[in-house]
Amino acid sequence: MCLAVPGKILSITGEDVLRSGTVSFGGIQKQVSLAYVPEAKTGDYVIVHVGFAISIVDENEAKQTFEYLKQMGELDELEPRP
Repeated sequence: MCLAVPGKILSITGEDVLRSGTVSFGGIQKQVSLAYVPEAKTGDYVIVHVGFAISIVDENEAKQTFEYLKQMGELDELEPRP
């Protein structure tokens, strides 16, 4: 199953369609395309689906959603591999 997961933007590089950022998902950091959310800025929370940020959400909603997903065991793919 593919999920859209909330994360916090830590840094941003590039412009337009090449715009990307480092996003933290509960401590796990991934590179994510920010092309679909040009208004997003460092510190914002975004919903990420298959490597693309698709919307901006407020911090409380992001944290609550992340906790629900964690409790359901749906975040295993974010765990670092040995």
